[in-house]
Amino acid sequence: MADRSCLGPGSHIGLISLLLGLVFSAAPLAESRQLRFVTLVYRHGDRSPVHGYPTDVHKESAWPQGYGQLTQVGMKQHWDLGQELRARYKGFLNESYNRHEIYVQSTNVDRTLMSAEANLAGLYPPKGSQIFNPNITWQPIPVHTVPESEDKLLKFPLTPCPEYLRLQEETRQSAEFVNMTRDNEAFLRMVANKTGLSECSLETVWSVYDILFCEKMHNLSLPSWATPKVFARLNKLKDFSFVFSFGVTERVKKARLQGGVLVEQILKNITAAAQNASDGLKLIAYSAHDSTLAALQIALDVYNGKQVPYASCHIFELFEEDSGIFTVEMYLRNESGKSPYPLSLPGCAQACPLQEFQSLLQPIIPQDWETECQTPSFMKTPGLIVGLSFVALIVLIMIAAICTSLCKEDPEPNGYQHVDDNGDDNGDDSGDDDDDS
Repeated sequence: MADRSCLGPGSHIGLISLLLGLVFSAAPLAESRQLRFVTLVYRHGDRSPVHGYPTDVHKESAWPQGYGQLTQVGMKQHWDLGQELRARYKGFLNESYNRHEIYVQSTNVDRTLMSAEANLAGLYPPKGSQIFNPNITWQPIPVHTVPESEDKLLKFPLTPCPEYLRLQEETRQSAEFVNMTRDNEAFLRMVANKTGLSECSLETVWSVYDILFCEKMHNLSLPSWATPKVFARLNKLKDFSFVFSFGVTERVKKARLQGGVLVEQILKNITAAAQNASDGLKLIAYSAHDSTLAALQIALDVYNGKQVPYASCHIFELFEEDSGIFTVEMYLRNESGKSPYPLSLPGCAQACPLQEFQSLLQPIIPQDWETECQTPSFMKTPGLIVGLSFVALIVLIMIAAICTSLCKEDPEPNGYQHVDDNGDDNGDDSGDDDDDS
């Protein structure tokens, strides 16, 4: 039998030295890969229902801050996410808040604004000179927003967009939608009857599930008809409603009008960072909604078909490799305390070269959103209406002034003075509605 101990003690030492040498020689290569930029898109934390249904015994007064508001559970969820981000980006972000490194934008909604603030409290607990009160382990950090009517980045679906509405009508005629409606017709009628709603459809049933889900999570009693079987079916239909909004049919066309708008902005930010044009900015965070993440992930074609949980976070990370090329990695954090799991853009590796990442996403990037939406020209420039109204007001004032001047030049006969029943301000009143345009 051959001797298995064919290597002597000296040989073992030599082999170990060789392996250690290989490990340490590889270390500088691993360390040379540098994280350069991060984008986060996250959903707000736990909230109360957005509204109730007529027969619900739990009215708005059952919720401390009313409908649609972030709960203390939601605050804790985002504080936890902030702490996880602090650990993940240790050594990349400053330990203390630096306004040049991070930019946070939120939809103009209480729960998303508050979620962003709770998140920042976990990400940047004050240290040293940033402690303004020793009894408060928090510091104010700006969260930017725009009025909801002007939000063309985070509040989905984006409107006005007639072409998107046309595509949705097409989807309603698709075999999948028609079959889903037919298979659930009796169930939807039952839900409408039990809730007191005038109607319940595939597009609106999500709200019933949402109310029951919120009540269940906060230990409020559920109606007897909301059995586990009914609850599970509502959950399935709720998930379908998200896919309907941004997919089912014509995913790419819908993406160009919806989630592709956000993808385009994210790509611009990443590209600027790769070109050293981001002025020291290292992280952009967008605080938004489940519909925002659904629009984004369906556009990217990485959506798993299920509504993302509270405080879920889609992560984009830009790396500069030791070879000098840039790669983009995506992750989804959808469970507190667990590491985000990797997402791969279809057609590319998980660490996707930036150039290839950009190329693969071009089909969903709109070239001219308003034109592709087929938005009527008078709706493209809101300022135009205000401007025309202002011009009209000026013209009316000028006409009134001319009339007044003419009246003074041609006085009434002696002993008679005409009194205008309409009053002196008639011309000016025509401009009262300008602010509503």
